[in-house]
Amino acid sequence: MVNKQLLNPKSITVIGASNDSKKPGGNMLKNILAGGFAGNLYAVNPKEERVQGIKSFSEVMEIPQTDLAILAIPAKYCPETVKILAEEKNTKAFIIISAGFGEAGEQGKQCEQQIVSTVNSANGCLIGPNCIGVITENYKGVFTAPVPPFNPKGCDLISGSGATAVFIMEAGMALGVTFANVFSVGNAAQTGVEDILEYMDENFNAEKDPLIKLLYLETISNPQKLLKHASSLIKKGAKIAAIKAGSTAEGSRAATSHTGAIASSDMTVRALFHKAGIVYCSSREQLLSVAAIFNYKKLKGKNIAIITHAGGSAVMLADQLSKGGLKVPEISGPEAEKLKSFLYPGSSIANPIDFLATGTAEQLGIIIDYCEHKFDSIDAMVVVFGSAGLFDVENVYNVLSVKLEICNKPIFPVLPSVVNAQREIQSFLKKGHIHFPDEVVLGKALAQVYNTPEPQSQKISLPKIDIESIRKIINTATEGYLSPKQTVDLLDAAGIPRVHEIVENSKEKLLAAMEATDFPVVMKVVGPLHKSDAQGVVLNIANKGEAAETFDLLMKIDSATAVMVQPQLVGLELFVGVMKEPGFNHTILCGLGGIFIEVLNDVSAGLSPISKNEAVNMVHSLRGYKLIQGARGQKGANEKIFVDIIQRLSALVQAAPEIIEMDINPLIGTQRAITAVDARVRIGR
Repeated sequence: MVNKQLLNPKSITVIGASNDSKKPGGNMLKNILAGGFAGNLYAVNPKEERVQGIKSFSEVMEIPQTDLAILAIPAKYCPETVKILAEEKNTKAFIIISAGFGEAGEQGKQCEQQIVSTVNSANGCLIGPNCIGVITENYKGVFTAPVPPFNPKGCDLISGSGATAVFIMEAGMALGVTFANVFSVGNAAQTGVEDILEYMDENFNAEKDPLIKLLYLETISNPQKLLKHASSLIKKGAKIAAIKAGSTAEGSRAATSHTGAIASSDMTVRALFHKAGIVYCSSREQLLSVAAIFNYKKLKGKNIAIITHAGGSAVMLADQLSKGGLKVPEISGPEAEKLKSFLYPGSSIANPIDFLATGTAEQLGIIIDYCEHKFDSIDAMVVVFGSAGLFDVENVYNVLSVKLEICNKPIFPVLPSVVNAQREIQSFLKKGHIHFPDEVVLGKALAQVYNTPEPQSQKISLPKIDIESIRKIINTATEGYLSPKQTVDLLDAAGIPRVHEIVENSKEKLLAAMEATDFPVVMKVVGPLHKSDAQGVVLNIANKGEAAETFDLLMKIDSATAVMVQPQLVGLELFVGVMKEPGFNHTILCGLGGIFIEVLNDVSAGLSPISKNEAVNMVHSLRGYKLIQGARGQKGANEKIFVDIIQRLSALVQAAPEIIEMDINPLIGTQRAITAVDARVRIGR
């Protein structure tokens, strides 16, 4: 529980403080002193009378009452020290930078839990253990360097890794990214990233608080809390970008269905971020690029003008923007020709606007003015301008600095000459600007920001389904895969259209049941999980004689328990599925079906419950969406029905949370109907 004693303590004690600034306790004290902490500062070191000019106490029992205690002592001494502080010194906030706790094994975990119990009993807040500390406006409680100057309009950084927090701050400062509050939660024994985000949300003041939040997550212990408070903050005006590391660890497990083979923790995390409005980042470099984009005016459209004197950089950037769904539209017409008259011969204004290596600061200003006022189709500008070391580019950067302030359209400066123009770049940054050293990284980040939707509404209307029948099936089912009969009954109760089928383990009964069946049919083995891999699917069965022969062949397959007969439908093969990651709501997936799901892996995911708008966006985001629309003379599938099936699947798992894995593959889609042909459902208790 974040409290005022952590954020704005009136007194701090560093336990394990040292005169040696190369030791964590020594550098911690040094940073607090250098940061100008205005309250009472105490040190505990049994071997020193004074530590860095501060009176040192030989043991914790001797110190005055203290709001915040920072522990830099071996793990084995921490539980007793915390107990004394909580019970005798009225301490309500604790930062433990020491390692050797839950990350070190069972004994360390028990020690950690003992500390948490003590802190909870005192209604206190614990950060760590195994962290670098905390930075707020009031104190610099970290033992690492560099310590960024506090900027109330900078980025709040919350990190599950201390070292990564340092790397983010270090790289960010070089780009001009500034920081406000920094929280390194370490093992997050009591207070995790979600808890700090909760505090920021519940105490948010849009006029005073930093609007940009950067997260580095190694675990998501409470997905619902993260979703709730991230969404709420973004709706209030904040912007959030996050890295989730280790997302594919569980994705490598052996899968028992198509859904299991393609779904992963990373897919679920992306779906969570998408629902919350969090910009997903895959690296520190991308996280900082997104933070820089957040600091500039908002991109309101997808048409970008590239302004440069470096043709190669422009090509790479244009390619990256196009891959991300943004556009670099051609610029032409009378105004374009007029602009060209201000530039040197050989310049190009088609977009990219290349005004050559000899281009001047004055020409850059004119180009930006035309993009701002004359070219209505342009929504934003990227200026790529470096130096070959032949002339001073400070005038160019001065013009760019002015235009950044006065233009309504966002301008993103790429200043790649970190050696040749180092002095000029530093001058540019001192004016409060941020630059991008690489145009491709910017292109990726810009697309990621633009394509991240606003937070989804928490009030979602789902199709009506037969919940009573669904619960009856689930309550009477055993753990594992449902039988074919239970599966079709579940689809019927959910209102998901399915193909008529016959399932028998007796050839005579099967043939008798096929009396009214129209040929051709498809016959499938019941039992093996991957029917195609087991050669357990036979198409184009033309008559009962072929059906009898095929029955015998299929029943010889290992693990075969019966044979299924279905009408052979023709249409576009589609797929929907469900995956349940521990702690998360169900992940709903859709894509192209049949073998294409594994070959192309063209799958879109959303976190249940899925709104109609989310389902539509899932379908539209597929690379194969044009096939659903109908392409190259081929008829597509009914998109409206596909969206309805996705929502019905979401309603199904809401009614039956015991479903941990499910796939319907394929669904056969035509312009008139979409029909489930094969489905598997696995439940867990």
